[in-house]
Amino acid sequence: MTADLFTFEEVSYRLSRSPRRKRLGLVVTEKGAEVRIPQRCAAQHGHQFLRDNIAWVRDQLRGLERRQAQVPEHHFAFGARFPWLGKSLELDRAACAGDAGIRDGYIQLYCRNREPDDGQIQAALQKLYQREALDTLTRKSRYFAGLLGLEFSSVKVRRTRSKWGHCTIRGELQYNWLVCLAPEPVVDYLVIHEVCHLRHHNHSRAFWDLVASLCPDYRTLRRWLKENGHRLQL
Repeated sequence: MTADLFTFEEVSYRLSRSPRRKRLGLVVTEKGAEVRIPQRCAAQHGHQFLRDNIAWVRDQLRGLERRQAQVPEHHFAFGARFPWLGKSLELDRAACAGDAGIRDGYIQLYCRNREPDDGQIQAALQKLYQREALDTLTRKSRYFAGLLGLEFSSVKVRRTRSKWGHCTIRGELQYNWLVCLAPEPVVDYLVIHEVCHLRHHNHSRAFWDLVASLCPDYRTLRRWLKENGHRLQL
């Protein structure tokens, strides 16, 4: 795929070609717009497609700006507070690596440096969150899978841009660890959602009925994640 950068009425956009694309398409991100066109499509058609949809592009960019303004700014220092399963916990310094963890209303963080800077605290905190998220999401996956008599092969956590969770055909459960910043019922819904995919690898009526059997208010929780997921940042 190739891409060139252009500007129209102060809106930056890229013209991206792909041999697999059949028709014109538009994608909007914080960096601007991307017009996706078939490999053999004349560039002028891509430019005109952007112009014809400039009002929609501007609306999308304004929405992204509003969402970005809602992302919390954290001060990475001991004594500051950070979210975990919907609660606000104080960041405390652990005496040794073995004491690091999230418990008793505190986030116990171990740093080797006596006076770590913000970047070092942030890196150590993210590493701790990933570890604690893996433990929490694995435990919840075992619990909900057990209720349905299902089994999975593994649980992994990572930071993804587009998905909060994924279940592979091999029974691997994958989660975005940032979901553990959300209220616990939202976390439970996500785990239930992915566990139910162990039985139904689709979003059929049977799948949603299975989700509802463990999470009757899944629609509310799914909506919360869709509307507030961009706030879950560390």
